[in-house]
Amino acid sequence: MPAARQRFIETNGIRLHVREQGEGPLVILCHGFPETSHAWRHQLDALGQAGFHAVAPDLRGYGDSDCPPDIAHYSALDVIGDLVGLADALGQRRAVLVGNDWGASIAWQAAQLRPDRFRAVAALGVPMMGRAPMAPSRLFPQNEQAWFYTHYFCEPGLAEQEFERDIALTLRKIYYGASGALGPREAATPNPFGMVPRAGGLLDALPDPAVLPAWLAAADLAQFARAFGVSGFRGGLNYYRNLDRNWRDQAAFAGLRVEVPALYLAGEYDTGLAMPGMRQIIEAMPAIVPDLRGSQVIAGAGHWLPQEAPDAVNAALIGFLRAL
Repeated sequence: MPAARQRFIETNGIRLHVREQGEGPLVILCHGFPETSHAWRHQLDALGQAGFHAVAPDLRGYGDSDCPPDIAHYSALDVIGDLVGLADALGQRRAVLVGNDWGASIAWQAAQLRPDRFRAVAALGVPMMGRAPMAPSRLFPQNEQAWFYTHYFCEPGLAEQEFERDIALTLRKIYYGASGALGPREAATPNPFGMVPRAGGLLDALPDPAVLPAWLAAADLAQFARAFGVSGFRGGLNYYRNLDRNWRDQAAFAGLRVEVPALYLAGEYDTGLAMPGMRQIIEAMPAIVPDLRGSQVIAGAGHWLPQEAPDAVNAALIGFLRAL
């Protein structure tokens, strides 16, 4: 199959860089942090060959897409507006959303709020959750010695300074640290999405692999590093800086279920599965996702599921899409 086409699309007042492949029903692929549309390289090809129009944008703030300067312009509703506008620009009234990590959170909420535009959703890593009992800034732990990584990310300029010092090193450590390469998540396992010492940075405790994991070729790492060399990390970090705002916005649709067909996939060694209560949340999903058509744990994989286990992900996605 030919390589993915690349172009820019105007939507919701900004310009998004997209990769696309194939023709047919529209499937929009939403990446996580710190990734870009390149994270979906295996799915673009497989979905295109299977008869779908697969489109992966660099979400706002990432890679070659526009990076609005205002932190407040990175809420979940802003990104959902981008996706609605993207479907409009592609001439499609309805689309299926697929998301990993932050992209999964966005995809769930988009399907919850706009079932008229998004006819199904597949989420990787992050399950659908109800509104938290309190704002994330109060919910996530912190003390005098350390704070949860979301607190660290929410301090403007702090993580940017650390991550942009050596972009390739940053990505290498985070990708490896949250991958399945480290096996089961024990308390002592280095975790890029855990507690960060106040006296240091997030990268300090993460190993720098002597050899890249098999799923990440040097050329692919270079693609990601180039993209973050263009955008920096500020846009992606601004998603975290809107966590409290997203929580406030959710009050308007608290209790609203995801009524469209849904699929959930997670890697066996995903860092998120080690968080307290996460497995109970996954088990309870059918109550708020009544048309959940599958919930699958993929053996040996970690947080970067589309890249780590492309064959299993592609098979699950294509099976789900063809059954719609």
